[in-house]
Amino acid sequence: MAKGNGDDGDRDVRDLAARAAWMSYVGGHTQDQIALELGISRQRVQRLVARAAAEGLVRVRIDHPIADCLELERKLKARYGLETARVAPATGSGSDPLAGLAPFAAPVVERIFSDAAPRTIAIGTGRTLRMVVEHMQTLDGAHHKIASLIGNVSPDGSASFYEVIMRLAEKTSARHFPISVPVVARSMEEVALYHSLPHVQVSRRLAESADLAIVGIGQMSDDAPLLVDGFISQQEHAELQASGAGGEMVGHVFNDNGVFLENEVCHRMLGVRLFESDTPVICIGGGIKKIRAIRAALAGKLLSGLITDEATAKHLLNG
Repeated sequence: MAKGNGDDGDRDVRDLAARAAWMSYVGGHTQDQIALELGISRQRVQRLVARAAAEGLVRVRIDHPIADCLELERKLKARYGLETARVAPATGSGSDPLAGLAPFAAPVVERIFSDAAPRTIAIGTGRTLRMVVEHMQTLDGAHHKIASLIGNVSPDGSASFYEVIMRLAEKTSARHFPISVPVVARSMEEVALYHSLPHVQVSRRLAESADLAIVGIGQMSDDAPLLVDGFISQQEHAELQASGAGGEMVGHVFNDNGVFLENEVCHRMLGVRLFESDTPVICIGGGIKKIRAIRAALAGKLLSGLITDEATAKHLLNG
């Protein structure tokens, strides 16, 4: 234990113990790798991880806020006018950002569904949200409603593996209202048809009146989820890139200033656009590939809250 700094010194050691434990249990790094990453000896890593376990900092999650991450959260809120910001500790170089972000975000979502007051929560879809839900514990949220913001069907009739609303309903027992439509219609006539269906109108109205929205975010580079998952064609993707696409949320594409594109492809997107309403929107996303999209969404003030990882937060603040 550090001497001479009182509570501050002990907090620093606990921070380091929590970080070492996070890299070990979540990042899957060896003690030698952690020692190299943190610039300390292997023996000290062993002691720190043991301390984290002995003091109850380790369950499957790290139950201790790391000071560096708290400072990043403060700076993100100040710089971008966010109501909330949460930053997951880094799991070490070379790790998948989702390996640390998903288990970090899961208890945040659990707390939302543990609220005693009934709420309507609008939900997006995608890899990140699906992994977050997989890390959630089962809880009683039957007094809440979940409304989907987006469909999950591609033009050939197939569905993505990353649908979220059904799995979230299983974890929370909340009533759920999926939008049974494709992500993008083939024509404006189809848009009008889908919007006229009574069950679609019910789901959309519920989503539009939600108390809170939780979404992921997609990059619009050559590995854009909209393209990779088969929701749009190569030609449509090229058109969006040529129009200055910087990112997308629930299928709606925006430029680097966070302004939604208004071309023909965008007008055929069937997801609910909440980002110009008063509904608080919390985005869960991180990793190098997502930085441009997250920065664009923040520039356009499309978000009220952000849950991201430590490396991404630093990029957003240094850019």
